[in-house]
Amino acid sequence: MSSQIILPRILQVGEHASLAVADILASMGCSRALIVTDNMMVKLGYVANITKVLEQQHITFDVFSDTVPEPTVASIQAGVEMARAGDYDGMIALGGGSSIDSAKAIAMLAQYGGDMKDYRFPRIVNEPGVPLIAIPTTAGTGSEATRVTIITDETNDEKMLCIGTGFMPVAALVDYTLTISVPARTTADTGIDALTHAIEAYVSKKANVYSDTQAIAAMKLIAPNLRKVYQNGEDQQARELMMLGSTLAGVAFSNASVALVHGMSRPIGAFFHVPHGLSNAMLLPDVTEYSIPAAPGRYADCARAMGIAAPQDSDQQANKKLLTELKALNEELSVPTPEQFGIDKKEFFSVCPTMAEQALASGSPGNNPRVPSAEELVSMYQALWD
Repeated sequence: MSSQIILPRILQVGEHASLAVADILASMGCSRALIVTDNMMVKLGYVANITKVLEQQHITFDVFSDTVPEPTVASIQAGVEMARAGDYDGMIALGGGSSIDSAKAIAMLAQYGGDMKDYRFPRIVNEPGVPLIAIPTTAGTGSEATRVTIITDETNDEKMLCIGTGFMPVAALVDYTLTISVPARTTADTGIDALTHAIEAYVSKKANVYSDTQAIAAMKLIAPNLRKVYQNGEDQQARELMMLGSTLAGVAFSNASVALVHGMSRPIGAFFHVPHGLSNAMLLPDVTEYSIPAAPGRYADCARAMGIAAPQDSDQQANKKLLTELKALNEELSVPTPEQFGIDKKEFFSVCPTMAEQALASGSPGNNPRVPSAEELVSMYQALWD
C-alpha cells in the first residue's frame, strides 16, 4: 500500500531563513501580503525585520497582530475581516503555533467564507486558501509543516480539529535564531509538544515508512537537546537542533497522525485554558504506560531513538526506561499537575465525561495503538489527580 506525503512546497531551514520571505513571496507572484502575528512579535522587533525585507522588494503589506494563545473563533474574526477587505494575494504567519494556526484559519475563511465549524473534522479540507508562508518562532507545534489547524469553538469549549491539504503552508521558513528569546516555560511546553508529535506519529496506526523516518529523526534531535534549551536558552546549537526536530516531528504527524495524548489534551486546553504543550506533558507518561502493551516494539524503538535505551535492551527494558524518562522529564521541566496548575478538582471531574466525548469525536484516539472506551477515558482523566 502506498502513502500520500504532503509537504510545504518550499522548506527553508537555517540561520536567518526568515529573511528569505520577500524573495519567496516574489517567486509566488505575490505583491500584497498580510502578516498575521501577535503583539510580542511586534515588541521583539521580529515583525520589523520582516517588513524591512518586504519594503526592500517593494511588496506592500499590512499587519494583523491580535492573535492570541489557543485561538478561538472570535479571536480570528478581526483578522478574517481584514483579510477579506484587503485583497491580499499572500499571507505570512509569524509566531508560535497559535499564530500559525490563526493564519491558516484566516487564509481559509478569507478565501471561501463560512464559519470555522464548517471546516472541522470529519470534513477534509483540500481547497487551497490564500497562499501562506509560515515562520515559526517556537520549537514545538510543527504547524509550519502540517495540514492541521486547531481553533476553539468558545460556544461549547471544543477545540476543533481542522485538517486537509488546504491548511498546508506553501512555504515554511525555519529560522532557529527566532527561538533564542523564548522563555524557559514556553521552551519546555513546546519542546514536549514536539516530542509527543514524534512519539505519537511513530506509534500511530496510520504510521508509514516515510513518517517513521521523520519521527525517529525528530526524536534523535529533540530528546538530547530539550533539557539543554530549557536550562540555557542561549545554546544556539541546541536551539538549532530542537527547531529542526520540531519541524520533522510536524512532518511526521501531519503525514501519519497524532493519537491519544492529543485527543485527550485538546479538551483540557479548551475547558481550563492549559497551554497545549503543557496539557500534552501532563498526559504523556500515563497515556504511554496505558498504550505500551498494544505496541511494545514501537515504544521500545522510541526509547532507543531518544538515546535512553541501549540497542541490546529488550523491549521490556527499553519501555521501562522510557516511562522513567518521561516522568523525570516532567519533573525536571517543572510540569505541573492539573491541581498545581490551579484547576479545581470538582470542576475538572464534572466535565470528564464531556472531555472524553470530545476526545473520541476528534478521531485522534482511534489512531492510538490501544483505543480506549469513553469510560476508560474518564478514568484516565481522573487519574491525573492521583
